[in-house]
Amino acid sequence: MHLTLLQPDLYWQNPVANRAMLEERIMTLPEPTDLIVLPEMFTTGFTMDAAAVAEPMNLTTFRWLKQMATQTGAVVTGSYVVREGSAFYNRLVWMQPDGQFDTYDKRHLFRMAGEDGIYTAGNRRLVKTWKGWRICPLICYDLRFPVWSRNTPAPSPTSNPAAFDYDLLLYVANWPAARRHAWNTLLQARAIENLSYVVGVNRVGTDGNGHPYTGDSAIIDPRGDVLFRQSDTEGLHQQTISLDELREFRERFPAHLDADFFEIR
Repeated sequence: MHLTLLQPDLYWQNPVANRAMLEERIMTLPEPTDLIVLPEMFTTGFTMDAAAVAEPMNLTTFRWLKQMATQTGAVVTGSYVVREGSAFYNRLVWMQPDGQFDTYDKRHLFRMAGEDGIYTAGNRRLVKTWKGWRICPLICYDLRFPVWSRNTPAPSPTSNPAAFDYDLLLYVANWPAARRHAWNTLLQARAIENLSYVVGVNRVGTDGNGHPYTGDSAIIDPRGDVLFRQSDTEGLHQQTISLDELREFRERFPAHLDADFFEIR
């Protein structure tokens, strides 16, 4: 899987400027790619002023994602503020180059910023298959909740790769500098406990509320080793990860055979 991670300094509540900035970077990628990952709320920054910035589905940002996916031949994904009726969602859109798409609404809303009082939580986890990989995209605060992130094996687990829900766990985020240590630590923990690659994509800069961000976008392998981490500065990173290597590691270290089964309600 050829990954592209974009770590930008976002313009506060300015979708036009953010789409233009990201489009310039996407259209000048050094290498072809399979998956382009943008941060959480990539059109606005992490805002609670949902009424001012929300878009209906199938409007400007949705169509922009479709255009970017078509032109690059890659899946493009990230979250932005969506309105449905009177409800607002922090919604990740998974856009494929053929125009097929799916969505994931953030399950765990960050109450310390009042997100739970403004946005509606999702109740469905998303796993997509792309280029032979099963990919589970989640959003920011979801990272703190290992049960929701759990790579649940089948009821009768075997060493067969199909025993796993996903091969790549993906977090898009606006994770502030004040909790930088938690971000870095939990990304590694999620990779180790789920026998999976983990990718986290964050932003840098300072938002309209004065909160600084240090990025630390990263790629972690299933051993918990950091294959890449970018701190503090804007940037674009491309890297290839191996499904064969993942499967070989799972066969050599089949910890999933001893997993506990549970049900989320």
